[in-house]
Amino acid sequence: MKDKLEESNNSRKASSLVHEMDLDESEVNDPFQALMEKAGNHGRYQTLYNYVFVSGLAFAGAMVYMNIILALNIPDHWCTVPGREQTDFTLDEWRELTLPKMKDNRGKLTPHNCEMFDMNFTQITDWSTWNISQRTNQTTVCQNGWSYDTTWYDSTIPTEQNWICAKDLFVTNVFVVGRVTEVVGSFIFGQMGDSLGRRLVYYISVVSCSVGRLASILCTGSYTWFLIMSGIVGLTVNSLFQSPQIIGMEISREEDRSRIAFFQSVGWSVGTTLMPLLFWWLRQWNSFMWLSSLPTAMVLIFSKYVIESPRWLISKRRFREAIVQFKKIAKINGRTFDVTEKELTEIYIRDNREVTFGMASLFNGWRLARNTIIMGFSWCVVAVSYFTLVLFTTQMAGNPFLNFLYQSIVEIPAYILGRYFGDKYGRRFTNSVSFLFAFFTCLPIVFYARDDRYVSLMIYLATFIKFLNAVTFFTVNLQCLEIYPTCMRQTGLALGTILANAVGVLAPYLVYMGTTVDICAPYYILGTLFLLAGIGALFLPETLHKKLPDTMEEATNFGRHDKFFSLPKAPVAQDKKLASEPELTKLNQPAFGP
Repeated sequence: MKDKLEESNNSRKASSLVHEMDLDESEVNDPFQALMEKAGNHGRYQTLYNYVFVSGLAFAGAMVYMNIILALNIPDHWCTVPGREQTDFTLDEWRELTLPKMKDNRGKLTPHNCEMFDMNFTQITDWSTWNISQRTNQTTVCQNGWSYDTTWYDSTIPTEQNWICAKDLFVTNVFVVGRVTEVVGSFIFGQMGDSLGRRLVYYISVVSCSVGRLASILCTGSYTWFLIMSGIVGLTVNSLFQSPQIIGMEISREEDRSRIAFFQSVGWSVGTTLMPLLFWWLRQWNSFMWLSSLPTAMVLIFSKYVIESPRWLISKRRFREAIVQFKKIAKINGRTFDVTEKELTEIYIRDNREVTFGMASLFNGWRLARNTIIMGFSWCVVAVSYFTLVLFTTQMAGNPFLNFLYQSIVEIPAYILGRYFGDKYGRRFTNSVSFLFAFFTCLPIVFYARDDRYVSLMIYLATFIKFLNAVTFFTVNLQCLEIYPTCMRQTGLALGTILANAVGVLAPYLVYMGTTVDICAPYYILGTLFLLAGIGALFLPETLHKKLPDTMEEATNFGRHDKFFSLPKAPVAQDKKLASEPELTKLNQPAFGP
């Protein structure tokens, strides 16, 4: 009787503390964390998982995902015109003589890439008496193939297959097919992760990405098969990152969630930073693609450490399987997990199993629908700006490898800053301010990008936008994982990815427009998107210090008590948390300790 009165008093005390903080009980009361504490929610297993499957796979996955961008680079090229060997002209002088002029994306006249004067320069026998007035004004397409600038590359896929001039959209279309298949794959595998499990989707993703990219290396001679293999990579590349990150967050402490997101983000950045250095060293696209694609397949060596998320298993009422996963974690953490299936059932017996309707459930109720729409738009802006900036780096003046390196390495301090501000001032504030800063950075680019005197400044400003983009990616990704419930978490993340890639289809065309029409054009569009996203992000609920929602009801009420002009508050002290789950009481007793 005394124990029951004590439990009742503790429950009322905890409830009053929750109401004083103007929170919903569902936002702080998490029985699953007590279970994870029993197995260890901050131990050796979490460290191993974060290094291998969150950070390590992000490192390998970044290369298998992004190596195609460097391999498809198109260096400066021009029509091969025979006859120079009979003269003393330099290459630049010969190009000026034999090629008509064209305007580049800055409006500057340069030798044409795809046309030549329609005359046979090898028939000129006496160059001392020949003058330019004798040259025809008629032009024609390249008749003797093309010559390529080999300053930075010995070969790329387009130089080997001549995907230029009449085939100049071949490269753009490869990226578009990648975005389209990412939309399809995110729709399929995002919902599969919530219905059939994170682990199954993980295995499918690793195998599909590895086989697809390695097979594409062998298929460059057939453009159709190359597109198909590239599409296979796109189908599962997003779930390759999502599944292990979601499992990592669901088996860890609340205060470690931003750390896990940071692990994955840094793994990605290290991969994209080392990748251009590897190509710079090798100079051959073929060996570069093999070496940057194999590490993803090698992650399968660690398959015995892959688990299914016990939180997801509990949401599906698969308690026996959840206990097996708890014991795997506890064994590596040096603990003993002795909760029985009956006890686990009693803990969750009051939770009714919810029926969900795929992505449609993410629009269940005004609050959840609003969050979903804003999150979706934020994903769109992050994706379009990211891919536009990355693709644009290979077309900038200067060393293409260093340009790519700068845009990649700048992400690491961005993630550090994003994590610091996200944990101190909240995800919502960090997200919005980063978008708005990116908007203001676009303004000088729009005004000065056409002037050759400011080329270096434009590279620095574009790199700064990439820095801000990395901050927004970090916070948007973290918000997305924290806003949606366990039963819909991977589906919610997949929806954001679907929308991002659907709109991201525009990125290759923005780059094409920026490189062939007007260098400022992409920044007009990106600046507008940054401004809208910065305003919209302010209307998302704050997720810092909130427990991960498990049910649709918790998700629809998430952030209901948040005030618009407020910063997140620290959680209630551990000894004052809710005691509304009496079945969990014994988990904290010394007799049941590890």
